[in-house]
Amino acid sequence: MREHTVGEVMTRTVVTTTPGTPAQDAARLFGLHRISAVPVLDGEDRVVGVVSRTDVEGAIAGPIPRRDVTEGACPGRAAPSPPAVLTVRDLMTSPAVTVHPEQRVKDAARVMERRGVGRLPVVDPEDRLIGLTTRRDLLRVFLRTDEEVRADVHEALRRTPGGLIVSVREGLVTLTGTAPPDGLSGLLVASLWGIDGVTGVINALDPPR
Repeated sequence: MREHTVGEVMTRTVVTTTPGTPAQDAARLFGLHRISAVPVLDGEDRVVGVVSRTDVEGAIAGPIPRRDVTEGACPGRAAPSPPAVLTVRDLMTSPAVTVHPEQRVKDAARVMERRGVGRLPVVDPEDRLIGLTTRRDLLRVFLRTDEEVRADVHEALRRTPGGLIVSVREGLVTLTGTAPPDGLSGLLVASLWGIDGVTGVINALDPPR
């Protein structure tokens, strides 16, 4: 039985930014690539945060700082310092929520749901970016065709004794035929729940002869 991993579904070409990138430049990045969030990398490609389009555009659209003096201020009074340039470092969420390529797709989906995020940077053991996975990437695994699910079920049952017949409809697996000996039916049915795309298992097996 085989379960899909994050490394199999992730995107390897990822748009990124750096902590020192001005917010205005980050906003242009989002518009150019039509994306909603990007990983923030340090000089060694380690993921130090994530910044979203909402973070950036909300900050840019915020109130403009008031100047302490007007044009033509009295001679002898120091001119105010220009406001500091707003950067990604000021806006990003850190630390970032990340996953590793060997993690199961179903586990990554749980992380997304629990943390309320729609994409996860994929990192190596040193937290260097190697890819990105989105909610859509993960859903493609769960929205598999019945033919794909049936093939995995047959592979899982390949060494199981007994005359088993498998049918799959909308992810629902039905087992008919003769059950394997020695009370293995229960364990067999439980094991099929671990296959990606299986939405249910019906045990309609006849008792072993």
